[in-house]
Amino acid sequence: MSTTTAAPASTQEDLNLYNIVARQFDKAAAYTDLDRGLLDQIKACNNLYSFRFPVQVDGRVQMFQGWRAEHSHHRKPLKGGIRYSAHVDEDEVMALAALMTYKCALVNVPFGGSKGAVRCDPYRTPVDVLERITRRYTFELAHKDFIGPGVNVPAPDMGTGEREMAWIADTYMAINHGELDNFACVTGKPVSQGGISGRTEATGRGVYYGIREAMNDEEDMRRVGLTTGLEGKTVVVQGFGNVGYHAAHIMQHEGGAKIIGIGEYNGSLYNPDGIDIDALRAHRMKTGYIQDFGHGCKELPTSADCLELECDVLVPAALENQITLENADRVKAKIVGEAANGPTSPGAEQILLDKGVLVVPDIYLNAGGVTVSYFEWTKNISHMRFGRMSKRFETGRGARQLELIESVTGKTIEDARRDELTAGPEEIDLVRSGLEATMADAYGEMQEVRRATPGLDDLRSAAFLVAIRKVANSYSQLGIFP
Repeated sequence: MSTTTAAPASTQEDLNLYNIVARQFDKAAAYTDLDRGLLDQIKACNNLYSFRFPVQVDGRVQMFQGWRAEHSHHRKPLKGGIRYSAHVDEDEVMALAALMTYKCALVNVPFGGSKGAVRCDPYRTPVDVLERITRRYTFELAHKDFIGPGVNVPAPDMGTGEREMAWIADTYMAINHGELDNFACVTGKPVSQGGISGRTEATGRGVYYGIREAMNDEEDMRRVGLTTGLEGKTVVVQGFGNVGYHAAHIMQHEGGAKIIGIGEYNGSLYNPDGIDIDALRAHRMKTGYIQDFGHGCKELPTSADCLELECDVLVPAALENQITLENADRVKAKIVGEAANGPTSPGAEQILLDKGVLVVPDIYLNAGGVTVSYFEWTKNISHMRFGRMSKRFETGRGARQLELIESVTGKTIEDARRDELTAGPEEIDLVRSGLEATMADAYGEMQEVRRATPGLDDLRSAAFLVAIRKVANSYSQLGIFP
């Protein structure tokens, strides 16, 4: 079980993620009149499979600890990533599974919440050993019916990616030979192995769409002292992995934001004139770190230093409990967009709210990954690439419309513009459009509840309240509770 992280006496706080999620749930549940037994059912983690399994490493057998938590079965299948970390524990797994339940409900993805993990260091473990770990872990899940297209569908999380998901799919198919929907047993796969275009960028792109929605709200922007819109705003991103990079890249290139700070596990960079995100990524890919980048950037010694930079938007996209009682007073951002799971402790969030900071919560902002995973799952179930049936039709219809416009106006549309207007949608266009609509709709629901509920004034409680009501409604419709 997790232990409380040590802190100075004046800033002592329970930073156990499972306890934090429970307190966040209770805070939102206080605004409902739902039966206490129903609330207890929604809050509880239904199943936890904890197991140890052997893997051969350098000619010797080594034991590894694995978990798969199933938080809620109000919708099936269950959905949630697999985390590889040297420090993961069962409390963390159960907390992340709970967040998946609320996240899916909030953004109207019809899955229950789940999460899995293996305690290992993916960055220091040889690839051949990681493959054996992944395949054995998959076998253990299949043996206990904790994986399957209609049962429980994993996805990437911290320390895993397309490669591991392909290994999982291959192992599952070997165990369940000939089943039609085998590819739907896991999402986040390579496109060539049943994946979907846009899945790798999905969480980061969802962060962008979510922050953009928040910054287009005139009332909230007046309250924090900003003009509407992301363009020209200063942004700091802590974490330059898959989520942090794509969020920063898209905010810079599509949103027009100025990225002035980047934090990584071993330090931070700061440049008030802006950081070229693509150049920094190329440097990191070449050297393995962000230090010695140059380009007018000042190096800061720790990852936490970037959290205290003056900026309009701060995006913690690394680990949980990065903003705590110890440093919340020194956060100078006007908006905190939680791209990571649980980056802000409850005590720190209250300090931020008291300072007038707008906190856009994790269960909304990082829901892009599970949303696009849902698209991938439906693609695998339907056995049809998105756009395959409609692209040619859309192209032809667009061409006929332009011909009609030209005949009526007597003007000719230039070829480049014609090609742009008649191009039918590719799969990635449909994925991005669906994700954008999902994030916009969810933000609207969250804001509506926030403003309609007396005494409720933070987005996190509003998000939890929306999710709790939807899960409760599912149980009611199933006839489990009146």
